[in-house]
Amino acid sequence: MTLFEKIIAREIPADIVYEDDQCLAFHDISPQAPTHILVIPKKPIPRVGEAAEEDRDVLGHLLLTAGKVASELGVNSTDEGFRLVINNGKNGGEAVPHLHIHLLSGRQMQWPPG
Repeated sequence: MTLFEKIIAREIPADIVYEDDQCLAFHDISPQAPTHILVIPKKPIPRVGEAAEEDRDVLGHLLLTAGKVASELGVNSTDEGFRLVINNGKNGGEAVPHLHIHLLSGRQMQWPPG
């Protein structure tokens, strides 16, 4: 069971900002920006590169939820802005083998990112 599955099961506490039947959003415990939220599916999908056609709806739902959470946190404006990041695999920066979207805001993001 991954760390995120334990958070979903409430075995590990998290500072949750949003939840519905398909996903959960919570503050990252090691923030890389003033606002750093993780949006995760409740269905365990190891990484985006392993998502299946049947995951299409949940993948779209995660992106829409990230936008909704950004609005609720007040960072969904053209002046403030935010970045969404999905890491895939070791060299992609993946730390937990459970698909998740990083919502980052509150500072100037750099390009290229890595």
